[in-house]
Amino acid sequence: MGIFQSKAKRNSSKYRADNHVEECHPAQTTQQQSRAHNEAVTYIAALKSDLCISGGKDKAVVVSNWRTGTALKRFVGHDREVSKISCVFGSNRFFSASRDKTVLMWDLHCKAGSAQKFHGHHLIVTGLAVSPDCTQLLSGSRDNTVCKWDVESGQCLHRAAVSRNLVTHMCWVPGESCVVQTSEDKTTRVWDTRNLQVAHLFPMKQYIQMHCDVSEDGNYCLTSSNGFGGQGCEATLWDLRQSRDKVCEYKGHLQSTTSCIFLPKDTYDSPLVATASHDCTVKVWERDTGACVNSLFLDGSGPLSSLAVCDNASILCASFNSGIHSLHMERGRGALQQVAQF
Repeated sequence: MGIFQSKAKRNSSKYRADNHVEECHPAQTTQQQSRAHNEAVTYIAALKSDLCISGGKDKAVVVSNWRTGTALKRFVGHDREVSKISCVFGSNRFFSASRDKTVLMWDLHCKAGSAQKFHGHHLIVTGLAVSPDCTQLLSGSRDNTVCKWDVESGQCLHRAAVSRNLVTHMCWVPGESCVVQTSEDKTTRVWDTRNLQVAHLFPMKQYIQMHCDVSEDGNYCLTSSNGFGGQGCEATLWDLRQSRDKVCEYKGHLQSTTSCIFLPKDTYDSPLVATASHDCTVKVWERDTGACVNSLFLDGSGPLSSLAVCDNASILCASFNSGIHSLHMERGRGALQQVAQF
């Protein structure tokens, strides 16, 4: 996959946004802390108001206090690099997927190994989505299958295979028995988790769909795509309440857009979304117009792999070369500034 192979050039002038977009650079007062991972950080998720979970190429799952940039616990159980992390915000359980074809469940307060192991995929597990009550887990893989698991027993309840459905990401729809899933076949599927059937298939895009996120109200989903030289590299907004074409597109990255997230509503002047790319930039967009309102170039970070919302003013960004970046967003317009790195 491109996420593990693309190399971003570090010429900052190449990635400058258009004249109407404010481009911010890391502040000189950025706090530098010890790295949570000693290799590339592949995925990050927010667990609690002050805790985040990250997975890396070093095979480890790390719990950190993102406010202080301090790694608190390191969980080791995978034989190969961690590909995805999933959790329900506020819970003590979290899940990690790996290139070793397994999914592991961890407990924040457990000192021993993993609390449960889910084994059944034949290739790297590239998608994870846990139900809001933490009782069910969906996983997807490059083996073209999606599996539904009972969290307590580790039993596979259902298994569905779709030809050419090389899963890239999965996200549970709040308040619904549905999971959104992106794929290398350039489509976005909505799965009914009750019977593990595809309930809806959005129109095919031109490029591989890399990542997805669902809005807090469950009405919209975002997907992002790979690309190069500014072709592809966009994020797309879809309306989950109807099957019509895309609602909006966000174009401006120069390399694959690896992560896309909704920002907390009622915090800014208008609804916003954010994206991260292999071009070393994080961009903030107006959700409804597609206008890029702010762009932050993280010099020396290498490809950016994942974004996570921590609170109404903070975003975490995982990178290949420089660990985890803590970004502050100004209220109102969502201007970005880096405040810490760990």
